[in-house]
Amino acid sequence: MTAHTPTVVLVHGAFADASSFAGVVPGLLAAGLKVLVPAVPNRSLTGDAAYIASVVRAVPGPVVLVGHSYGGAVITVAGAEDNVRALVYLAGYALAEGESLGELQGRFPDSELASALVYTPFPVEGSEEPGTDVTVDPDRFPAIFAADVDPDLAKVLAVSQRPLAGAAFAEQAPVAAWRTKPSWGLVSSSDRTINPDVERYGYERAGMTTVEIDSSHLVMLAHPGEVVALIREAVGSLTAQ
Repeated sequence: MTAHTPTVVLVHGAFADASSFAGVVPGLLAAGLKVLVPAVPNRSLTGDAAYIASVVRAVPGPVVLVGHSYGGAVITVAGAEDNVRALVYLAGYALAEGESLGELQGRFPDSELASALVYTPFPVEGSEEPGTDVTVDPDRFPAIFAADVDPDLAKVLAVSQRPLAGAAFAEQAPVAAWRTKPSWGLVSSSDRTINPDVERYGYERAGMTTVEIDSSHLVMLAHPGEVVALIREAVGSLTAQ
């Protein structure tokens, strides 16, 4: 690998954290790639995208930006940074400009996730009005989020969720980086968290190179080899130029 080899920045989604990429990172490192897995605040789409954009700007050289689930919406915005060379969506939301998560999801029937969400108020500094944290009912998390992940691990993930602030669902994406950057998309065809048709629609609209895997939502933990292969395909397309 040369100094011009892209750094892979992995962006986790809602109800998860950086450890959701624990199965993928070893394969990327073994391939000689540089990897970063930042913690996403999960407070607002524009705020989260601004944070990831700051991480990307600090990378000396090109970046391949990978987003899982809500992280797909984040990379859609943060991917506009000049040094981002490619985008990879894993069971993710590929928003259009001016579109919100709620609007994209609203085009299709709800997944099982909708009935399993838990809403909890949290204090907002400088405001008398609380915010709303959204999580998944821990008892239903394994079946909905991680059906083909090791059951003991799924139980740990269920009680260690990183909530998403409810306000993020209604925020509109100010830019769609896939319009100007080569993009790859992975559909989890047995996804019970995001309707797989939501994933397919976003990817097709963007003209992405798309693959489908019979997987739960947490495809990175259930099928890490296939995810590593897709990311390496994106990296390889750039290093071959």
